[in-house]
Amino acid sequence: MNADKIIVALDVPDLESAIALVDKLPQVTFWKVGLELFTSTGPKILEILKSQEKRIFLDLKFHDIPNTIAGACRAAAGYGVDLLTIHATCGKDALKAAAEAVQIGAEKAGTKPPKLIAITLLTSISARQLAFDLKIPLELPEFTLEMALLAQNCGLNGVVCSPQEVQQLRTSCEKDFLLVCPGVRPTWAEKGDQKRSLTPSQAITAGADYLVIGRPITAAAVPELAWNQIVEELKTV
Repeated sequence: MNADKIIVALDVPDLESAIALVDKLPQVTFWKVGLELFTSTGPKILEILKSQEKRIFLDLKFHDIPNTIAGACRAAAGYGVDLLTIHATCGKDALKAAAEAVQIGAEKAGTKPPKLIAITLLTSISARQLAFDLKIPLELPEFTLEMALLAQNCGLNGVVCSPQEVQQLRTSCEKDFLLVCPGVRPTWAEKGDQKRSLTPSQAITAGADYLVIGRPITAAAVPELAWNQIVEELKTV
Protein backbone atom coordinates (compact mmCIF):
# COMPACT_ATOMS: atom_id res chain seq x y z
CA MET A 1 0.00 0.00 0.00
CA ASN A 2 1.53 3.32 -1.06
CA ALA A 3 0.26 5.08 2.08
CA ASP A 4 2.83 3.02 4.00
CA LYS A 5 5.53 4.75 1.96
CA ILE A 6 4.70 8.13 3.51
CA ILE A 7 6.76 9.25 6.50
CA VAL A 8 5.20 12.32 8.11
CA ALA A 9 7.70 14.77 9.57
CA LEU A 10 6.90 15.51 13.19
CA ASP A 11 8.62 18.88 12.91
CA VAL A 12 7.16 20.60 15.96
CA PRO A 13 8.99 22.26 18.86
CA ASP A 14 7.75 20.37 21.92
CA LEU A 15 6.22 17.18 23.27
CA GLU A 16 2.73 18.60 23.69
CA SER A 17 2.56 19.69 20.05
CA ALA A 18 3.93 16.34 18.91
CA ILE A 19 1.35 14.33 20.84
CA ALA A 20 -1.46 16.55 19.55
CA LEU A 21 -0.36 16.00 15.94
CA VAL A 22 0.01 12.24 16.34
CA ASP A 23 -3.44 12.08 17.91
CA LYS A 24 -4.86 14.15 15.04
CA LEU A 25 -3.47 11.73 12.44
CA PRO A 26 -3.97 8.22 13.87
CA GLN A 27 -3.84 6.70 10.38
CA VAL A 28 -0.17 7.67 9.98
CA THR A 29 2.04 4.65 10.71
CA PHE A 30 5.51 6.15 10.14
CA TRP A 31 6.75 9.37 11.79
CA LYS A 32 10.01 11.31 11.45
CA VAL A 33 11.54 12.76 14.59
CA GLY A 34 14.08 15.42 13.71
CA LEU A 35 16.71 17.44 15.47
CA GLU A 36 14.48 20.13 16.95
CA LEU A 37 11.94 17.78 18.53
CA PHE A 38 14.52 15.29 19.79
CA THR A 39 16.60 18.07 21.32
CA SER A 40 13.45 19.36 23.03
CA THR A 41 12.02 16.06 24.29
CA GLY A 42 14.85 13.54 24.27
CA PRO A 43 13.80 9.90 23.87
CA LYS A 44 10.40 10.52 25.49
CA ILE A 45 8.76 11.13 22.11
CA LEU A 46 10.24 7.87 20.80
CA GLU A 47 8.75 5.98 23.75
CA ILE A 48 5.33 7.48 23.05
CA LEU A 49 5.45 6.59 19.36
CA LYS A 50 6.61 3.05 20.09
CA SER A 51 3.82 2.59 22.66
CA GLN A 52 1.40 3.29 19.79
CA GLU A 53 3.25 0.82 17.53
CA LYS A 54 4.38 3.55 15.15
CA ARG A 55 7.47 3.21 12.98
CA ILE A 56 10.12 5.86 13.61
CA PHE A 57 12.61 7.66 11.39
CA LEU A 58 15.13 9.25 13.79
CA ASP A 59 16.56 11.96 11.56
CA LEU A 60 19.44 13.44 13.55
CA LYS A 61 21.87 13.67 10.61
CA PHE A 62 25.01 12.82 12.58
CA HIS A 63 28.17 14.47 11.29
CA ASP A 64 31.39 14.15 13.27
CA ILE A 65 34.67 12.26 13.58
CA PRO A 66 34.48 8.44 13.36
CA ASN A 67 34.79 7.76 17.09
CA THR A 68 32.04 10.21 18.01
CA ILE A 69 29.82 8.99 15.16
CA ALA A 70 30.22 5.41 16.34
CA GLY A 71 29.26 6.30 19.90
CA ALA A 72 26.21 8.27 18.80
CA CYS A 73 25.00 5.52 16.44
CA ARG A 74 25.56 2.85 19.08
CA ALA A 75 23.42 4.82 21.53
CA ALA A 76 20.71 5.66 18.99
CA ALA A 77 20.41 2.03 17.91
CA GLY A 78 19.27 1.21 21.43
CA TYR A 79 16.08 3.20 20.93
CA GLY A 80 14.67 0.60 18.58
CA VAL A 81 13.93 3.06 15.76
CA ASP A 82 13.51 1.98 12.15
CA LEU A 83 15.66 4.51 10.28
CA LEU A 84 18.67 6.56 11.39
CA THR A 85 20.60 9.21 9.45
CA ILE A 86 24.25 10.21 9.08
CA HIS A 87 25.85 12.61 6.59
CA ALA A 88 27.73 10.83 3.80
CA THR A 89 30.28 13.66 3.90
CA CYS A 90 31.53 12.31 7.24
CA GLY A 91 33.71 10.12 5.04
CA LYS A 92 34.46 6.44 4.62
CA ASP A 93 35.90 5.79 8.10
CA ALA A 94 32.95 7.35 9.90
CA LEU A 95 30.40 5.59 7.68
CA LYS A 96 31.98 2.20 8.29
CA ALA A 97 32.20 2.89 12.02
CA ALA A 98 28.52 3.88 12.07
CA ALA A 99 27.42 0.74 10.21
CA GLU A 100 29.25 -1.43 12.73
CA ALA A 101 28.07 0.59 15.72
CA VAL A 102 24.34 0.26 15.01
CA GLN A 103 24.69 -3.51 15.02
CA ILE A 104 26.54 -3.48 18.35
CA GLY A 105 24.13 -0.99 19.93
CA ALA A 106 21.05 -2.91 18.86
CA GLU A 107 22.46 -6.23 20.04
CA LYS A 108 23.32 -4.75 23.42
CA ALA A 109 19.82 -3.28 23.80
CA GLY A 110 18.07 -6.38 22.48
CA THR A 111 16.45 -4.46 19.63
CA LYS A 112 16.43 -4.77 15.87
CA PRO A 113 19.15 -2.54 14.35
CA PRO A 114 17.86 0.50 12.48
CA LYS A 115 18.39 0.91 8.77
CA LEU A 116 21.30 3.34 8.56
CA ILE A 117 20.91 5.82 5.72
CA ALA A 118 23.22 8.59 4.56
CA ILE A 119 22.35 12.16 3.61
CA THR A 120 23.69 12.74 0.09
CA LEU A 121 22.94 16.47 -0.09
CA LEU A 122 20.35 18.50 1.78
CA THR A 123 17.31 19.18 -0.40
CA SER A 124 17.50 22.88 0.50
CA ILE A 125 20.78 23.17 -1.44
CA SER A 126 20.62 24.04 -5.13
CA ALA A 127 23.13 23.25 -7.86
CA ARG A 128 24.28 26.89 -7.77
CA GLN A 129 24.85 26.76 -4.01
CA LEU A 130 26.77 23.49 -4.34
CA ALA A 131 29.11 25.13 -6.83
CA PHE A 132 29.44 28.67 -5.53
CA ASP A 133 28.85 28.37 -1.77
CA LEU A 134 30.31 24.93 -1.05
CA LYS A 135 32.90 25.03 -3.86
CA ILE A 136 32.16 21.45 -4.92
CA PRO A 137 33.55 21.00 -8.47
CA LEU A 138 31.00 18.36 -9.47
CA GLU A 139 27.59 18.67 -11.06
CA LEU A 140 24.87 18.11 -8.46
CA PRO A 141 23.63 14.74 -9.85
CA GLU A 142 27.21 13.46 -10.01
CA PHE A 143 27.90 14.54 -6.43
CA THR A 144 24.80 12.83 -5.03
CA LEU A 145 25.61 9.67 -6.97
CA GLU A 146 29.15 9.62 -5.56
CA MET A 147 27.81 10.06 -2.03
CA ALA A 148 25.26 7.27 -2.54
CA LEU A 149 27.87 4.85 -3.90
CA LEU A 150 30.19 5.72 -1.01
CA ALA A 151 27.44 4.92 1.49
CA GLN A 152 26.59 1.68 -0.27
CA ASN A 153 30.23 0.59 -0.36
CA CYS A 154 30.55 1.30 3.36
CA GLY A 155 27.70 -1.06 4.23
CA LEU A 156 24.88 1.43 4.78
CA ASN A 157 21.29 0.50 3.94
CA GLY A 158 20.38 3.50 1.81
CA VAL A 159 20.43 7.24 1.38
CA VAL A 160 18.32 10.33 1.74
CA CYS A 161 18.16 12.15 -1.57
CA SER A 162 16.01 14.64 -3.41
CA PRO A 163 13.31 13.05 -5.58
CA GLN A 164 15.01 14.60 -8.61
CA GLU A 165 17.99 12.27 -8.12
CA VAL A 166 15.99 9.11 -7.44
CA GLN A 167 15.82 7.74 -10.95
CA GLN A 168 19.58 7.93 -11.47
CA LEU A 169 20.33 6.37 -8.07
CA ARG A 170 17.78 3.62 -8.58
CA THR A 171 19.55 2.50 -11.75
CA SER A 172 23.04 2.85 -10.27
CA CYS A 173 22.62 1.37 -6.77
CA GLU A 174 21.69 -2.11 -5.63
CA LYS A 175 18.04 -3.12 -5.84
CA ASP A 176 17.48 -3.27 -2.07
CA PHE A 177 19.30 0.02 -1.39
CA LEU A 178 16.74 2.33 0.25
CA LEU A 179 16.00 5.72 -1.30
CA VAL A 180 14.25 8.05 1.14
CA CYS A 181 13.03 11.37 -0.29
CA PRO A 182 12.27 14.56 1.60
CA GLY A 183 11.42 17.69 -0.34
CA VAL A 184 8.27 16.09 -1.76
CA ARG A 185 5.57 18.64 -2.51
CA PRO A 186 2.05 18.07 -3.91
CA THR A 187 1.08 20.49 -6.67
CA TRP A 188 -1.19 22.35 -4.25
CA ALA A 189 1.51 22.94 -1.62
CA GLU A 190 4.14 25.67 -1.39
CA LYS A 191 7.74 24.54 -2.00
CA GLY A 192 9.11 26.63 0.86
CA ASP A 193 12.88 26.10 1.23
CA GLN A 194 12.92 22.95 -0.91
CA LYS A 195 14.98 23.56 -4.03
CA ARG A 196 14.82 20.11 -5.68
CA SER A 197 11.33 18.71 -5.34
CA LEU A 198 8.76 16.53 -7.15
CA THR A 199 5.17 15.58 -6.42
CA PRO A 200 4.47 12.41 -4.38
CA SER A 201 3.36 10.39 -7.42
CA GLN A 202 6.36 11.55 -9.47
CA ALA A 203 8.78 10.55 -6.69
CA ILE A 204 7.28 7.07 -6.27
CA THR A 205 7.23 6.54 -10.03
CA ALA A 206 10.91 7.53 -10.18
CA GLY A 207 11.74 4.77 -7.68
CA ALA A 208 11.58 6.25 -4.17
CA ASP A 209 11.02 3.76 -1.35
CA TYR A 210 9.76 6.34 1.15
CA LEU A 211 8.54 9.93 0.95
CA VAL A 212 9.14 12.31 3.85
CA ILE A 213 6.37 14.92 3.89
CA GLY A 214 6.02 17.54 6.58
CA ARG A 215 4.51 20.98 6.14
CA PRO A 216 2.06 20.13 3.32
CA ILE A 217 0.36 17.88 5.88
CA THR A 218 1.26 19.20 9.32
CA ALA A 219 0.83 22.91 8.50
CA ALA A 220 -2.39 22.40 6.54
CA ALA A 221 -5.60 23.92 7.84
CA VAL A 222 -6.96 20.37 8.11
CA PRO A 223 -4.01 17.92 8.31
CA GLU A 224 -6.22 14.86 7.89
CA LEU A 225 -7.64 16.25 4.64
CA ALA A 226 -4.14 16.96 3.30
CA TRP A 227 -3.05 13.42 4.23
CA ASN A 228 -6.05 11.95 2.44
CA GLN A 229 -5.34 14.02 -0.68
CA ILE A 230 -1.79 12.68 -0.87
CA VAL A 231 -2.90 9.10 -0.26
CA GLU A 232 -5.46 9.43 -3.07
CA GLU A 233 -2.77 10.79 -5.39
CA LEU A 234 -0.55 7.78 -4.70
CA LYS A 235 -3.37 5.37 -5.54
CA THR A 236 -2.91 6.36 -9.17
CA VAL A 237 0.74 5.24 -9.23
